[in-house]
Amino acid sequence: MMYLDHFGLQQAPFRITPHTEFFFAGANRGATLEALCYAITHDEGIVKVSGEVGSGKTMLCRMLLEKLPDNVETVYLANPTLSRDEILLAIAAELRIPLPEERSHLLLRALQERLLEIYAAGRQVVALIDEAHAMPAEALEEIRLLSNLESSRHKLLQIVLFGQPELDQRLGESAMRQLNDRITHNFRLEPLHRRDVAGYLMFRLRAAGYRGPDLFTKGAIQLISKASEGLTRRINILADKALLAAFAEGGHQIDCRQVRAAVRDAQFKPIAGRVGVRWAWAAAAATGLCTIVALAYLAGRHDAGSTAAAPLPISTLPDGAAPLSSPAEVVSSVAAVPAAVHRESGSPVAETTGAALSLTLAERIAASQNWLKRTPDNHYFIQLLVTDAGSQREVADFIANNSRSLDLRQLRVYRSSFGGKERLGVIYGDYASREQANAALATLGEISPSSRPYVRPVARLRSARLSEGSESKALRQ
Repeated sequence: MMYLDHFGLQQAPFRITPHTEFFFAGANRGATLEALCYAITHDEGIVKVSGEVGSGKTMLCRMLLEKLPDNVETVYLANPTLSRDEILLAIAAELRIPLPEERSHLLLRALQERLLEIYAAGRQVVALIDEAHAMPAEALEEIRLLSNLESSRHKLLQIVLFGQPELDQRLGESAMRQLNDRITHNFRLEPLHRRDVAGYLMFRLRAAGYRGPDLFTKGAIQLISKASEGLTRRINILADKALLAAFAEGGHQIDCRQVRAAVRDAQFKPIAGRVGVRWAWAAAAATGLCTIVALAYLAGRHDAGSTAAAPLPISTLPDGAAPLSSPAEVVSSVAAVPAAVHRESGSPVAETTGAALSLTLAERIAASQNWLKRTPDNHYFIQLLVTDAGSQREVADFIANNSRSLDLRQLRVYRSSFGGKERLGVIYGDYASREQANAALATLGEISPSSRPYVRPVARLRSARLSEGSESKALRQ
């Protein structure tokens, strides 16, 4: 990032993807994490965590995955649109349960038997379900039934639901009262109070390596607090843009002027159902951080010196090249852009990256299958995306949209059959240990909003049932 050296930072302090080394324990977040761990390991009801978009629910979920004791096995379900049968299949795949041929009436029994085995070994299983507010009604009913699985003395599966405030509304409906009655702990992630925003900003800066005095003035902090409505994701976005604005001007402190520019560029809408924040900056609509980014780019070129290679402007295309009409075209045909540009500077790495970008979906699937054959079971990867097999355009768009932040040589696509439905999965990296995979996850660039990356072992994929496809033989998600 352009401004890191300017402010003495070792890494970007305000990324919006959840990285656990940036977990802010203030504003009751740390206490909530401790209470969640206690509730999961000492209680037997369903736990619910709700909060507005961008309030930190996914970060809290990631912290749970790291903080829960070793005797707790976790199942992370990031796709809220799973049907009731797909939920069973997903849990079965994570727990390495052989799937019976007649799944409809035998799968639940097989799941209970496996949970009993885990319980007898002195271990516990917890299912963390993200975006639970978007789950179909039948899937929520399946969650209730799963909560009934028990031994003679204890529940066999602990369930934690993460969702937006709509989850509270749905569970308040009369049709959901049986599920609602099983929730023994309710946690609500509230937006940061204004007094907490200053501490949050400084914490993130310190975690990124900053060792200087306060960067944000009191006025700037007040504006960030008001414009963000206390939501940590919005705070991160505004702080990042304000840092970029200060860098473009050559300054080392962020005041109200840079924050106003950030607010204009972010164009946040007030959260529904709350007192709206209204920004009316006179004569401000015509300007924004587009100008700031351009200035920052020029400042970066000036600081780097005339002999250094400057970053490539987004608008740069080879002579005679027509603009692309969609991100999908990038995957299939635009490899010549980065490859041609870097061939001029003699960069073989860039040429390789350009070639990786031009791979077709079928080629990626075949290459991924070859990778799987030679990769040990005890290695790990990062799951980036799972979608229906018919959504090939979504996969292509996802790859194109993240081509700048990911090493495309480490990106793989597999095809699988899941619950009778064909699916496509996008995975990333190859790591010898979970610790290495988590470290890589923490350093990933910004990923598309449709993705909620998490770490998975290769063995979980290999142990799932293979499915024959017209393009490749791949693995069940």
